[in-house]
Amino acid sequence: MDKQIKHWEPDNFELEMTTHWSFPKRGSWATHDAKWRGNWSPYIPRNIILRYSKEGDLVLDQFAGGGTTLVEAKLLNRNIIGVDINDIAIERCINKTSFVHEGAKGQVYIKKGDARSLSFIDNESIDLICTHPPYANIIKYSEDIKEDISRLKIEDFLEEMRKVASESYRVLKTGKYCAVLMGDTRKHGCMIPLAFNVMQKFIDEGFTLKETIIKEQHNCKATGYWKTNSIKYNFLLIAHEYLFVFRK
Repeated sequence: MDKQIKHWEPDNFELEMTTHWSFPKRGSWATHDAKWRGNWSPYIPRNIILRYSKEGDLVLDQFAGGGTTLVEAKLLNRNIIGVDINDIAIERCINKTSFVHEGAKGQVYIKKGDARSLSFIDNESIDLICTHPPYANIIKYSEDIKEDISRLKIEDFLEEMRKVASESYRVLKTGKYCAVLMGDTRKHGCMIPLAFNVMQKFIDEGFTLKETIIKEQHNCKATGYWKTNSIKYNFLLIAHEYLFVFRK
């Protein structure tokens, strides 16, 4: 696999220093690509992992999806547990992390499982949580997986995210960090502050909010269908997400 890869790390990478992150080029080094719908730019987990963990630490991504966080952890010499409920995601994660590269010594453990019930992970055993959950029913990642929370309506989704927050708190070591990227949505033309509602679930479970980062989105071009409807129904296109960094 490594023979086909030209770049193993981003060019001229610098750690983000403010609460506004913007990555016009989403990043295509190592095995990264944009083929998994809704996956985050590898610049995000790279920043989180470098700032909030050290080499040899154990990281958790309980919504592993396209495998972006897993690849970054391996490259940065962190061990990582990647969890997903979807067999297609599991297969992709295995494929994306099965590379051999000098200096990439992180161990990757991939497990099919439910983010609300991580019974296979011990209490206070994780050094960093770095994850990008689905956003209620905005993108549905399956048609018939009953444990898939991307299929839920907003109210039900928030209740299940409370369980995710509870499990996150249980497995994370005291004093360590949990980073969660979440976006908002609209209903009947009005904003639903999904991100802040999720944020509150984590706070209610005991976390302290360390940082709120605004992550700019670059795939929200006002053209065609969305441009027409945003003018017709008088609403702005959502062009940001929130990256919350919690501390236990």
